[in-house]
Amino acid sequence: MVTELETQEKTTVKSIPFIKESPVVGSLFKYQRDRLNLFMRMWREQGPVSGFHMGPFPLPAFFSAEHVHSILVEHAYDFDKGESIHNVFRPVIGNGIFTSEGDFHRRQRKIMAPPFQPRHIASYADNMVYYGEQVQQRWQDGARINIDEEMTTITMSIIGKVLFNVDVFTETDELGAAMATTLNFVGHRLARLLPTPYNWPTPQNKRAHQAIALLRSRIQQMIEERRASAEEGNDFLSILLRARDDEGKPMDNEQLIDECLTLFGAGHETTAVALTWAWYLLAQHPEQYRKLQEEARSALGGRAATYADLTKLPYSQQVFKETLRMYPPAYAMGRAALKDIVIDGYQVHKGDLVLIAPYVMHNRPDYFPHPFEFDPERFTPEREKQLPRYAYLPFGAGPRICIGNYFAMMEGQLLLSTLAQRVTFELVPGQQITPDPGKSLTLRPDRHVQMVVRRYM
Repeated sequence: MVTELETQEKTTVKSIPFIKESPVVGSLFKYQRDRLNLFMRMWREQGPVSGFHMGPFPLPAFFSAEHVHSILVEHAYDFDKGESIHNVFRPVIGNGIFTSEGDFHRRQRKIMAPPFQPRHIASYADNMVYYGEQVQQRWQDGARINIDEEMTTITMSIIGKVLFNVDVFTETDELGAAMATTLNFVGHRLARLLPTPYNWPTPQNKRAHQAIALLRSRIQQMIEERRASAEEGNDFLSILLRARDDEGKPMDNEQLIDECLTLFGAGHETTAVALTWAWYLLAQHPEQYRKLQEEARSALGGRAATYADLTKLPYSQQVFKETLRMYPPAYAMGRAALKDIVIDGYQVHKGDLVLIAPYVMHNRPDYFPHPFEFDPERFTPEREKQLPRYAYLPFGAGPRICIGNYFAMMEGQLLLSTLAQRVTFELVPGQQITPDPGKSLTLRPDRHVQMVVRRYM
């Protein structure tokens, strides 16, 4: 017998509005060509709840802080990342913390949490500053550089050191080049509705297989070296080797490799992309750039920064946060419903992949007035407190929030201040730089960003 309440609930459930689209293909081609504008169009036309189709597949989208809380926090375990994400990532990075689900993910999250606590992350501050200082010393006054490549060199060197205790680790090295190939491969597959099966012997698949095999082999070698050593290292790999779950069991070698691959890829790519956009923005906003440099020179006085200096460098943190608002490396995320569920009165069916787009939310004028203006003052402590919770989510939210968020924030703040007191970057005129999520896993620029280095005398 249907109760009056059940009848009322059925009549109040709302259908998700979809934008006008082409027949059959839906918004597939628009998604592949310019997905950021597609997402913004959905927000402008339909508001905080909208939807589009990838061919025959519907994708509901939610663009409000309340919906983020509902999906990523309140109903976090009623969703998973979905088959499309699993099919792309698991052949590459296995069942690491990014791809695992359910009880196994919760186990891995708990066992990996200690080295990511702020009190431990602080011990890596000197490594971050050291590699920033090392790279900038190579730049001659007047040199023209690709700032995106230089930021990748720095962040890859840092993650190589803190993860594996390897001193030289850049895209020009064997392992660094293999990771770059792997990330490009993943980005390419994510951009396709029906990517080529991973086991087909296409040239791109062959290159990916070779890169992944090299990475896994070398990480396995490093694991064996650590196990044979009597030293208790402070790098992530050494710490993960010593980690135990609630039953006292360690991770096996295969799981360690999966987790190291995940941390290696995510641990440099997102910060390098964010720093690239930060310098691009600063070069176009001389007043904010000057304020950053004055803070760095006043607080540091020409010496290398330390963890203790972070509290003296608030503006560098504001610059990094504002950059993450305007160009969030993780610009969108999907969650697949594990059962029928109602979100704010809207029906989501089991199997539906729902979209959350930080890029759209960070550009909502009701959350961030004049959203297309670069304004680090948005993130003064007083103004940041006024933001609705979950309106700003460069690292996601809920139990699957990025485990390395504190690491990334500290790295961005320290590197901005380190480089700001040594050099000034001038944007080479005539460049038309736009974000291009279709070619990469993150929100990279569509081309190299060329800068001229001016050394501070």
